[in-house]
Amino acid sequence: MTPSIDISLKLFAALRESTGVAEEALSVPSGSTVGSVRATLMLRGGAWHKGLSDAKRCRAAVNHQMADEARALEPTDELAFFPPVTGG
Repeated sequence: MTPSIDISLKLFAALRESTGVAEEALSVPSGSTVGSVRATLMLRGGAWHKGLSDAKRCRAAVNHQMADEARALEPTDELAFFPPVTGG
């Protein structure tokens, strides 16, 4: 059995609205990356797949710092996904 770590997931803007989830506690395999968690969440289908499928448009941050798909996650990290924001 692969050891797991607990992280906090946060979703923002249209992604939060379309999935109906603002925050969720996740247990993920030790050694998980931003990209592997994104892929796992996309398997939920529907709004999850649509909202997370374009990594260039739906950005990620770990502990309030921009993160790329290869960024390894540590216990208690906060992983946030947010789509492009427009305003004026």
